[in-house]
Amino acid sequence: MRFKGDTVIVTGAAGNLGSAVASRFAAEGASVALFGHRLEKVETVAAGLDGKHAAFGVDLTDREATKQAVAQATETLGPPTILCAIAGGFDMGTPVHEVAAETWQKMMDLNLGTLLSALAAVTPGMIERGAGKIVTVGANGAKTGGKTMGPYAASKSAVMRVTESASAELKGHGVNVNCVLPSIIDTPENRAAMPKADPGKWVTPESLAGVIAFLCSDDAADIHGALVPVTGPS
Repeated sequence: MRFKGDTVIVTGAAGNLGSAVASRFAAEGASVALFGHRLEKVETVAAGLDGKHAAFGVDLTDREATKQAVAQATETLGPPTILCAIAGGFDMGTPVHEVAAETWQKMMDLNLGTLLSALAAVTPGMIERGAGKIVTVGANGAKTGGKTMGPYAASKSAVMRVTESASAELKGHGVNVNCVLPSIIDTPENRAAMPKADPGKWVTPESLAGVIAFLCSDDAADIHGALVPVTGPS
């Protein structure tokens, strides 16, 4: 019960990773505020968790709406002590010079914009209280650019740089900010998209959730601004 007494905000909580993260924290005693674009989906996840939790339908690309949702979560569950910024999106298949402007913007909104909204809403309270844990999700494949992955790699690279900047700004306030860099995550969608691949080599959502939970624990109190590769068994 490492997180008994904590209030954890999980963005993208209806997704494969987000729901695994919510389940992990709930199992370890935390109260979880599940944020997602579609309220009915996060409500379904919340209903399967033991303990006191709450679901919020919110457009995380809208900063004001995100601030309002955090205020509601604070009123319902208490001030957030942990932020797991899981929300994001993926796109590939088009050369950089052919990518539509809308696709570039979509990737930046989903991966960077959602994070910036969450940080703007949660960070001031953590600074005021002098404590907090924040974990973001980059991508191991975005440490460098890759063929037909320009928008995704650029947006996830931006997430990594923002994580490092926020860490440098906040560690003096008692707030840890770190980032996980998963390789391919074992999800039904990825299995369908890559039927010939061996998912035994991929990272399970539960395993990645365990790494995220560690970074939010007291055992990681001295870790700041880390980009932690999580790349599976082989």
